[in-house]
Amino acid sequence: MTDRELLELAATAMGYKYMNSALWDGRDVVEYSWNPLEDDGHALRMAVKLTVDIVYDFDRVMVVFGNKDASCITEYFYDLPQPTDRYAATRRAIVRAAVEIGKEVK
Repeated sequence: MTDRELLELAATAMGYKYMNSALWDGRDVVEYSWNPLEDDGHALRMAVKLTVDIVYDFDRVMVVFGNKDASCITEYFYDLPQPTDRYAATRRAIVRAAVEIGKEVK
């Protein structure tokens, strides 16, 4: 799945359309240049809107969503022992969780 497809489904999860790098609510642009894969603020606002939990473990970040027994989990693994960008990994995990939610919305 391409980054664009990820962003389209993530926007769907929040009830928006992703068009021309912007979020649309059906009438107006909600956010220009929206990219939670690159922008911490966009990813955090999406996580809050979707009420997901972010959990860090030794070599991974997990984003938990759905029912309370945590049966819906998306993970993004770090490539240890190589240094990695934990912020980028967290953003991508949030987007991947939103994609799973967006698939259910469609």
